[in-house]
Amino acid sequence: MLNAQHVSAAYGKLDVLRDVTIAFQPGRFTAIAGPNGCGKSSLLKAIMGFLPLSKGEILLEGKPILGIGKKALARRIAYLPQECFCPDYMTLGELIELAGHSRYGLIGGPSERDRALYAQVLKTVGLSDRAGFPVNKLSGGQRQRAWIAMVLAQDTDIILMDEPVNHLDVTYQFSVLELVRELVEHHGKTVVAVLHDLNLTTAFADDVVLMRAGECLTAGVVAQTITPENIAKVFDLKTQVFERDGRLVCFPERSKQAVSC
Repeated sequence: MLNAQHVSAAYGKLDVLRDVTIAFQPGRFTAIAGPNGCGKSSLLKAIMGFLPLSKGEILLEGKPILGIGKKALARRIAYLPQECFCPDYMTLGELIELAGHSRYGLIGGPSERDRALYAQVLKTVGLSDRAGFPVNKLSGGQRQRAWIAMVLAQDTDIILMDEPVNHLDVTYQFSVLELVRELVEHHGKTVVAVLHDLNLTTAFADDVVLMRAGECLTAGVVAQTITPENIAKVFDLKTQVFERDGRLVCFPERSKQAVSC
């Protein structure tokens, strides 16, 4: 459904993606992991057309994504960046309604189905009682959940999420990723998310892409890709990886050398 073929990109003279080729499998949850600055976010921006390519192309169902109009693309792919902003006057309810803009006509508005969907996503992220609140008056964690609700309310086949559980406490980290699993398993959504926590990756993702220095070092099914050898190559970290209750657990080994702070 969605793939990158020999993609390279740069910010000025700084190469951020180097000959990246990845096929994201439809109806699965793919996590992208790797050290800070390795190109994870840049890959999502390249898919959305926000980062010009110096080489290669992004294809959606075999067609170059650059040839798809913005409104048509918004009906196919929802994107949650790391940082989101809105005007001070905008309420949470108004923000959520923006999610359906690509489905409305010039003089149309939300349908009954849309409104039911908006109510459901607000309930899912625990903000049903905050619909009338200005978004910028919410706490940091609540704002993050508000933006996640907006992306979910866009109701697309493909969802790209850049660190979706950043700034959330552990309860909502699991709540959001459990929702992602439900979208994949019961609604056939294709989800690609940047995740920093390898244990959240092994708990929720089907597939994983491991990146370093702008390159895709390895990709595949989580159970076959999250190995001590691959983690060492990507993160320079020695770990134990073992199975517990049907999922892999990554346990970093402490360095014997004391580190002074």
